[in-house]
Amino acid sequence: MTDTTQKAAEVLAHHRASIDRLDAILVYTLGERFAHTQAVGKLKAEHDLPASDPNREAAQIARLEDLAQRADLDPEFAKKFLNFIIAEVIQHHKKHQS
Repeated sequence: MTDTTQKAAEVLAHHRASIDRLDAILVYTLGERFAHTQAVGKLKAEHDLPASDPNREAAQIARLEDLAQRADLDPEFAKKFLNFIIAEVIQHHKKHQS
């Protein structure tokens, strides 16, 4: 291996280690988020509240798009990601209401 190839392999390993740590943070963060949304779903079911809240969801999407722009993340990707999470949360809330 040449010195430049070795250096590139070291830089690649460093990036991959960071990515692995960030993936772990994302998984644990999503786990905590869903624990809270499960509690919200149970609360909504107990008080006969609707599973979805379109006003809250729209506000969250706008907030996330703003955060994405400030974080130099594609706002459309952030919007799709949050829409996916919201859809999952609503499904969980509907299960609690059954």
